[in-house]
Parts: sequence; C-alpha cells; structure tokens
Amino acid sequence: MTEYKLVVVGAGGVGKSALTIQLIQNHFVDEYDPTIEDSYRKQVVIDGETCLLDILDTAGQEEYSAMRDQYMRTGEGFLLVFAVNSVKSFDDIVVYREQILRVKDTEEVPMVLVGNKCDLHSWVVDMNRARDIAKQYNIPFIETSAKTRMGVDDAFYSLVREIRKDKFHKGKKSNKFQGPGRGFPFKLRCSIL
Repeated sequence: MTEYKLVVVGAGGVGKSALTIQLIQNHFVDEYDPTIEDSYRKQVVIDGETCLLDILDTAGQEEYSAMRDQYMRTGEGFLLVFAVNSVKSFDDIVVYREQILRVKDTEEVPMVLVGNKCDLHSWVVDMNRARDIAKQYNIPFIETSAKTRMGVDDAFYSLVREIRKDKFHKGKKSNKFQGPGRGFPFKLRCSIL
C-alpha cells in the first residue's frame, strides 16, 4: 500500500486542524486551540487505489516557524490553506510556497491551494485572484468548509493526485537514459574480451 506524506500549512486560525480532523474523524472542531504539530493517519481509496495518508497538521503561529524546514523537507505534498475571511492569510500563501520550494530546492512540488471557511458570509478574499494564483503556480484550487465538510475530501485527494503526477513525471525523467529503447538514440553494445 502506498503511503503519502501530506503537510497542511497556512497562517494561524485558517482551519488547518479543522480540515484535517473533518477528514480523519468526520466532525467539526469549533473551538480554536493553536496547534504546535499533530500527525494523523488514515487509509483511503483514491481512484481505485488503497493508500495511507500520513497527514502533518502544522503550527500557523509565527513562534513555531523554526520547525517548518524539517516538515517541509519530509513532506511529499502540501495543502496551502488560507481563510476566505482573512486577506493576510491569503497573502501569507506566497511566503509558505517560497519557503517550501527553497527547502526542497526545486521549482515543482505537489501543492493544492485551499480557500477554507467558505460557509462564512464575510468573504474578503477575491476568489478570482485565488484562482489566478493557483493557475500561475500550476496547482489546483479547492474551496472548502471544514464546518460543512464541503470540498474536504476533494482537497486532500487532489493533493494525492498531484503527488502521483509528480512521481510519474520524475519516473519518466529518470528512466530516460537507462538503455536501448528508453531514450537513447542509439543501441548499446557490450563486448566481452
């Protein structure tokens, strides 16, 4: 069974824990209790494949930012979560993404942009701007509500699909120079003397 290491990042109070607990335990946590770091595991079937999601729910509070490099190194994919009622949390997404790319030392890392708290009426983030950012980053954008469960499965499952796509493309690149018929424009010969 394939295991996927997913990391949920975003500013404090955007609903990272609420999204994760809604996925894992099917209920909404109403009170805000700032997370330092929590880990969850759940077996799911995505596109016919049984897999194990290893989800790291991270601290959004700035005082725990020193822990970020470690989980960014080990994570395979990242949910970039902002709250639709907080422009600052949306603006912070750029910082999280840049830090992930720096730590991973690559231009492409599987990510999904998540606009959470869509059940609220006090939206201040322009969703067209969020879609544009996602398009610019070449990542999916999912609107969610941890309270109503809207889009929760979709967000996590989309991230798994992004990781699969990434592994497939990296696999194709690494197979490119492994012998005849696999990218070499010529045949290899072996002579035993």
